[in-house]
Amino acid sequence: MSTAIPTVVIVGRPNVGKSTLFNRITGQRRAIVGDEPGITRDRIVGPAHYDGRPFEVIDTGGIVVHDHEYIPAQILRQAEVALQTASHIIFLVDGRAEITGADRDLAQMLKRLGKPVSLAVNKADTGAHRDLAHEFYTLGVADVFPISAEHSIGVDALLEHVTAPFPKEIEAPREAPGIKVSIIGRPNVGKSTLLNALTGQERAIVSPIAGTTRDAVDESVMRGGTEFIFIDTAGIRRKGKTTLMAEKLSVVMARRHIRMAHVVLLVLDATEGVVGLDTTIAGYAHEGGRALILCVNKWDEIKGQGGQKKREFEQQVRDTFKFLDYAPVVFLSAKNGDGVDKLFSLIQQVYQAASLRITTGELNRFVENLHFEERRIFYITQSAIRPPEFIVFTDKGPALHFSHERYLTNQIRKQFGFLGTPILLKTRAKGRRK
Repeated sequence: MSTAIPTVVIVGRPNVGKSTLFNRITGQRRAIVGDEPGITRDRIVGPAHYDGRPFEVIDTGGIVVHDHEYIPAQILRQAEVALQTASHIIFLVDGRAEITGADRDLAQMLKRLGKPVSLAVNKADTGAHRDLAHEFYTLGVADVFPISAEHSIGVDALLEHVTAPFPKEIEAPREAPGIKVSIIGRPNVGKSTLLNALTGQERAIVSPIAGTTRDAVDESVMRGGTEFIFIDTAGIRRKGKTTLMAEKLSVVMARRHIRMAHVVLLVLDATEGVVGLDTTIAGYAHEGGRALILCVNKWDEIKGQGGQKKREFEQQVRDTFKFLDYAPVVFLSAKNGDGVDKLFSLIQQVYQAASLRITTGELNRFVENLHFEERRIFYITQSAIRPPEFIVFTDKGPALHFSHERYLTNQIRKQFGFLGTPILLKTRAKGRRK
């Protein structure tokens, strides 16, 4: 995200409604919301506007200042990174609960930052709760706003105060949209480590605990004049293994971000080989028509990493993912950074291939040289990109047999490329020409 516009950071202890407020301000369901405390862990960024003033909102994980367990400590570290760049901080507390020691500790920490802070007393959706909001002045924050993020009560007054110093939007020339890249895979294969390696910063919490990432975490990087927006999604688990509500929602959100991406990086664990769940996850990307790169991570942990070993592993991948014969395979170590840099150019290649449009004239010349015995093909035209979709006009129906469709797809690839992207074919019977 750009740093040219002001940033508003929402902080508070777990389960006070930060993600609900984030979604309310941004106007989208970007963060996962649920009754379980501690659902948000990484920091989530989203664009917002109020009264013509653009700004960014950052939703942080629930902070408990003196909790030294691994995940809470990493959440605090992520929040501190966001607070350093904050233009304004919204300190959110639960208006239906008494002030806790965690609230007081966090208030003291925020005051030491010397940044503008507003105290939002959430869940004040009745007159009685709004009347109790004055008790929260004891936290030492001068600007207190009773709100209900769920019902949008008091949010306008809060935003009017928060955004008052922000500049009005100035019409600027639109920049070319970046390439959206989703990082997907099973839990604990190294997705967050890869995000950190690609962005050059500790953007996502990395731990040996499977399922640490729950929300989708995104970060943009400029490389060679191109913007890459990387999205680290939650690890997708097999059905029946997702018992917690947060994890079930993570799977739904991960699949949503696959659909929204231009390019998908499927991360495989070299130490475990290809497993059945990898095939299921690859199917999500393939069915969504996304350009795809297969990233074999942790290759530094494989003994005898020579060319023969790579060829054997790639053959295993090809045998398992027969439907992904178009996807390039990259061997890397996200932890050491080996092989990560080459991903940028490869992402551009598969994105450009998925965006490639072939003229009808070129396709007609291609048809003339095509030896196709199953039926007569009059002509082919391209109807869409990302993924490339072609309409094949033939002398009879129904749709092409799978083997014939595969042959035609392979011939199109051989002639025009389309590295890393699925190709869709639709058949229409035109009838014989007189």
